[in-house]
Amino acid sequence: MTPPPPPSLHDALARAFAEGHAREVEGLLSDAQFATDGRATPAAVLIAITDVPDDPQVILTQRPRGMRDHPGQVAFPGGKIDPGEDAVTAALREAEEELALPRSAVQVIGTSDIYHTGTGFLVTPVVGLVPPGLELRPNPTEVEAWFEAPLGLLFDPASWTANAVFWRGATRRYLEMEWQGFRIWGVTAAIIANLSKRIRMEDLELPVRSA
Repeated sequence: MTPPPPPSLHDALARAFAEGHAREVEGLLSDAQFATDGRATPAAVLIAITDVPDDPQVILTQRPRGMRDHPGQVAFPGGKIDPGEDAVTAALREAEEELALPRSAVQVIGTSDIYHTGTGFLVTPVVGLVPPGLELRPNPTEVEAWFEAPLGLLFDPASWTANAVFWRGATRRYLEMEWQGFRIWGVTAAIIANLSKRIRMEDLELPVRSA
């Protein structure tokens, strides 16, 4: 008898996402303690995972170095949620504006844990699957460069270095890694770390890559 085909990445990811968000997890990261001005601005980011079953990648951007806020930092496509939008709509709109990533190409898996930044944003990560090889065109006013990093690498705790800095009167701990000349750290790293507690690589049956 011919064995059944292996599950698609979409099915495996959707199952692991649902199971991970149905259970309690400890140690989710947050910068809420540093948000002292009372601002709580809703925002959303798209965690776009390429549909490559044996080595899915995550699409990341680098902000222009001349930007006023967070210049040169690595981020997910995303931004503020406009009036009348939900997190999914905002994340897909921002990805289209920043990278010309067509929202019709995204198979949305779901929304993950809201991350409270120290600058007062409530960021909802939206996880979606996208076809590999998309012809992305970065908007130069918002994106200096874009790149892909392996999901297995990002979800491997051994890939990250833990650091600390004194900020706003307290010690802020953060994660960082270098990947192909890009420094991934701060809010982006924390969102990845939180998602890795919800989606376990072993549930996807994918290889874990080291840096």
